[in-house]
Amino acid sequence: MDAAGNSLFSGPRVYRKLLALLWPVLLLTGPEARAAGSPNIILIMSDDQGWGDFSLNGNKNLQTPNIDRLAQSGAVFSHFYVSPVCSPTRAELLTGRYHTRAGVYSTSQGGERLNLDETTFADIFKRAGYATAAFGKWHSGMQYPYHPNARGFDEFYGFCSGHWGDYFDPLLEHNGEIVQGKGFITDLLTDKALDYIDRHKDKPFFVYLPYNAPHSPMQVPDKWWDKFSNRELKMRADERYTEDPAFTKAALAMCENIDWNVGRIQDKIRELALEEETIIIYLNDNGPNSFRWNGGMKGRKGSTDEGGVRSPLIVSWAGKITAGLQIDEIAAVVDLFPSLADLAGITLRPAKRLDGISLKPLLFQTAESRDERIVFSHWNGRTSARTQKYRLDHEGGLFDMENDPGQLNDISSFEAEVTALLKTAVKNWEADALSVQAADNRPFPVGHPDFSYTQLPARDATEHGQIKRSNKFPNSSFFTNWTSTLDKITWDIEVLAEGTYEVRIYYSCPGDQLGSLVRLTFGNDRLSSRLSVANDVPLRGMEHDRVNRQESYVKDFKALTLGTIPLKKGKGQLFLDAPEIPGNCVMDFKELVLIRKP
Repeated sequence: MDAAGNSLFSGPRVYRKLLALLWPVLLLTGPEARAAGSPNIILIMSDDQGWGDFSLNGNKNLQTPNIDRLAQSGAVFSHFYVSPVCSPTRAELLTGRYHTRAGVYSTSQGGERLNLDETTFADIFKRAGYATAAFGKWHSGMQYPYHPNARGFDEFYGFCSGHWGDYFDPLLEHNGEIVQGKGFITDLLTDKALDYIDRHKDKPFFVYLPYNAPHSPMQVPDKWWDKFSNRELKMRADERYTEDPAFTKAALAMCENIDWNVGRIQDKIRELALEEETIIIYLNDNGPNSFRWNGGMKGRKGSTDEGGVRSPLIVSWAGKITAGLQIDEIAAVVDLFPSLADLAGITLRPAKRLDGISLKPLLFQTAESRDERIVFSHWNGRTSARTQKYRLDHEGGLFDMENDPGQLNDISSFEAEVTALLKTAVKNWEADALSVQAADNRPFPVGHPDFSYTQLPARDATEHGQIKRSNKFPNSSFFTNWTSTLDKITWDIEVLAEGTYEVRIYYSCPGDQLGSLVRLTFGNDRLSSRLSVANDVPLRGMEHDRVNRQESYVKDFKALTLGTIPLKKGKGQLFLDAPEIPGNCVMDFKELVLIRKP
């Protein structure tokens, strides 16, 4: 702002130097110092919930009383921005850096992994003496040291994939070991978080609760669905878009279930009398996963327009943050890393430049006037820039977001100076933030000395020959049509610790197709075993779907131990093939698990 209170982007002073504003410098390294009386932190993030999927934002189609109450008890950022899709937002949340710097370029097959030289907020809180746990969808790497247990979390319960195939009694993992869950997944994840809070109530804890709802497949218990199944939608998607009412109803039912679980978290904190010692944060990871009411904004999940990247941010801390505080300054998911450290009194040491800035001055209402800020959104070759007043879209259109929040009128020809300024800012940002991207030659690590389990799912593998993936979306898929001795499944791996590994596969095979000789090979090491146990199970998941899904259906894949294989350290190709196939097919294959023996 200038002395008269005018925006830098709305008057003749548009050529003020901006580049120094693009990347605030806040750096970290070494052991952090924890201040006395550090607050507990509970960070809740939903998956594919839109800005409009809350009654607090005016949606009359549903009620979210617990999240509304959380907002009333603390601060709400009205213009808060995340990435257009799942894994980039998680990377930016975890590191405080734009996802392009952290090695994240896709949502599957290894492209979702954070580079190993990145530091996460869990790393710094763990070093500061916190108990740290994550319950839910990780989506930032599966194999240790990409696994959450290697990224600062003492405990992890959930799944590392980008989405899951069935939300009822799901097969999940606990600290790397595959386990059978009981119940609806959002309720189950909350149960685990509540138990962890109970067990760690006497020391500072950081609980990260990344729900996977309302991401598809659209599954929700009858209690929530029945409320919506025959309800008329009072508020609909922007008229520019076509809405699927059944999908909307399922999403809103899942959102109400999330709200109920947020209420359970709040109740637990009250029960333990920890309100004044606990910060609770709530946000979404991207825009809505369908066209439904979203405040008239343009775009949805996957878009760099307003509707694809705007999320509520709620921060509640009883006795510290003014109840009902609304903050209109723009902020972004990269800000949460430095903000949480600042709120907890953790001093960050120099090492890597952060893109985020601390929001503590805004939350504590001590912020002084500051220069105009630009927040960048990037995905799939498209970059958009947001200031307090304007958005420059990925095609170079300029929109006055104060007077045209739906991005209906391109004013780039009328505001040529502002447009030129923001185009230059985008060009410079891309030159810096995209320059670090390179061809991904990171192998999948196997057998880290600090971790017993390595999961190698079909998602991360390459199929050869006649083998087919069960769905075009690799996450939560499996391989089928394995019919030829020339077919094989491969992974590019690096064995980190030489040793003997127990080999398990998760598979299905009808009894009349048993007998194939399955062979696992890495270099000169080999294990062969015949499939001798039937697991003839049908596709399922559709029985729980409220609308037809795009993703793969699932099976009740069974674990079968093939034996043990010695593996030497080094890089190479691990492959699974079948040199003998007495029937018409080998099996349907879901996952390979390697367990390093003592």
